[in-house]
Amino acid sequence: MKNIVLTGLLSVFLLTACKKDDQVAEKSLEQQKIEFQVKQLDIEKQKLAIEKEKMAYEAQKKADSIVEVQKAKTATVNNSRPQVIRETKTIYRDRESSSSSNNGTYADNGNSSTGTTATKKKGMSKAAKGTIIGTVGGAAAGAIIAKKNRGLGAVIGGVVGGATGYTIGRAGDRKDGRVQPK
Repeated sequence: MKNIVLTGLLSVFLLTACKKDDQVAEKSLEQQKIEFQVKQLDIEKQKLAIEKEKMAYEAQKKADSIVEVQKAKTATVNNSRPQVIRETKTIYRDRESSSSSNNGTYADNGNSSTGTTATKKKGMSKAAKGTIIGTVGGAAAGAIIAKKNRGLGAVIGGVVGGATGYTIGRAGDRKDGRVQPK
């Protein structure tokens, strides 16, 4: 009989304890909902701030484009005025002779096929680019192919690849006119 009474008291105690936990769980669930809503509000505030910045950026961009259009108009007005050329320049160049008997210099008056203006190309030539790419590619291929002595394979592959890349790049430079054809 004692066991039954003890079991009953224990079950009543457990049931009341479970109800308290449910209330605590409900409160924490409500707190979580409120925290979630606060986070959502913060996100909406950030979205609004981003939209404000975007609108300000667009307005500034529009104002800048208007200023650019005005500058372009004034530039066209200034450029439409006739310009007077007061002096001319004659350029003298050494002519590369095709035969060994013609080694003199001459005045280039626009009659030659090479032209009077010597434009200087900027940047790396195709020959230099080809050499670099060929050397790196050849070294990598040589190291992969030579299984016993990878260093020697890389050196040989680099030399062969560099020479091949230079030859191909030099041909491209000749085609572009950077280097005079043979």
